[in-house]
Parts: sequence; structure tokens; C-alpha cells
Amino acid sequence: MKEQVYKDERPAEHFKRFHDRVRRGRPDWAYEAVRLVLTPYLGLFFRTRVIDSDKVPTEGPVIIAPNHFSFLDHFFVAVYLRRKVQFLAKSQLFKPPMQFIYSHGGVFPILRGRRDDDAFKTAHAVLGRGDIVVMYAEGGRSRSGALGEPKPGLGRLALESGATVVPTAIYGSERARNWKKLQFPKVTVQFGDPVRFDQIAEPSREQSQEASQLVFEEISGLYGALQRNGRRKAVRAARDAHRAGRRQAATG
Repeated sequence: MKEQVYKDERPAEHFKRFHDRVRRGRPDWAYEAVRLVLTPYLGLFFRTRVIDSDKVPTEGPVIIAPNHFSFLDHFFVAVYLRRKVQFLAKSQLFKPPMQFIYSHGGVFPILRGRRDDDAFKTAHAVLGRGDIVVMYAEGGRSRSGALGEPKPGLGRLALESGATVVPTAIYGSERARNWKKLQFPKVTVQFGDPVRFDQIAEPSREQSQEASQLVFEEISGLYGALQRNGRRKAVRAARDAHRAGRRQAATG
């Protein structure tokens, strides 16, 4: 397995143009082009199924917080949502020619292994105009095939912004890298109940870590249920919950 490289030796100033583009406005044609290409690929080969996408608010600032195993996780989350999402990606990915697609598609870099306030400023700009940011609870990919540990970055953004957080489980993508061996696992994405925290202008690291941990517990619960019970039971349970909700609304 290829070792992860956390240090990007390029200065923060190198990435200013990518942040500026995302802060100025929403993704352009590149987003729709990537969605058009990847939707049939993800559906056909990975038989992707999304559960409870209606739990993602239809308007207002939202942080979608998934676990992270594969480079494809960005797309597993995004392609089946009506709303466009923008997400942080490690700065090492921003190299020609793909950096053009990334920046025009609403992706913005984060310098891992060091404090990167520019990435948070860009995330706040996206949330400030009422859009969606995808931020991984673990900070980076888990390479073990099991869930990793939450990092304080997610909690910091949630507390500073006061945005709604949607815990999200991605199950199956830990084996997505086997595509080179023509092995394509089924991938399931399940969105959880939205969470909101009281806004704190300058949260401490401990407060940020606690918020991340609370969200990650929800992610772990969703992921564990998919792992134990399988996708079919998760879909059935979601349908039953929706029916119960409609009946309650009708009688209430």
C-alpha cells in the first residue's frame, strides 16, 4: 500500500488562487460534467445506494460529515444529492491538469500536517452563502479498513459556523481501491439525523474535539448498523421510519 504523504512543501500562497475562486462563487460547468460522467460509473460498477438523502436540509448552510476510506468518497456523497456540495481535499491533489477540474468543481485545498486557516476561511465563505461543505470527520483516509479517529477540525468548523451537521456513513468504499483487480464492492451511503451545536466564536481544541466526537459517534452507529445488518435491512428500516413519520403527521 502506497504510503500517505502529509507534508506539502509548497507555501500557502501557492494555493491562494484556488481559495479565491471558491470564495467568489459556486461550482461551474465542471461540477455538472463530473457528475454526468461519474453517476453511471458509480451506479453500474459499485451499485451505489443512498439512504435517507432527505435528511440533508434543502436550504441553508450544511456540513456533511462522512467517514473516509477512498478517493471516491467525495463522489459517492455528492452525485446523488440535488444540492451541489463543496469539499476540502488535500493540497497534494492540486497539480496540473486535475487542479483545473477541482477548482472549477468547487473543491478547495487544505494543507495537512499544519494549521491551515485559509481552508477554514474558505469553508466559512461557502457556508456563509448558505451552501454545503463536505468535511471528513477523520481528517483523512483510514487505511486500515476500519473507522479511524475523529479530528477536531470538523468540530471547530461546526462550532464556529453554527451550521447544521449531517453525520454520514459510507460503507463498502474501503474496498473500492480494488477496482484495479476488477473488484467492485457495493457501496452504501446513509445520511443520519442532522445535528446542531451552539455557536462559539473561538472554540478551544477540547471543545472542537468533543463536538467532533459527538458527530463521529453518530457516524459509527450508522456504519455499524450497515456492517451488521446489511444494506437491505437499512433500506427497509428507512422506509418504515418514513411511513411512520407520514402516519404521525397525518394523525397529528
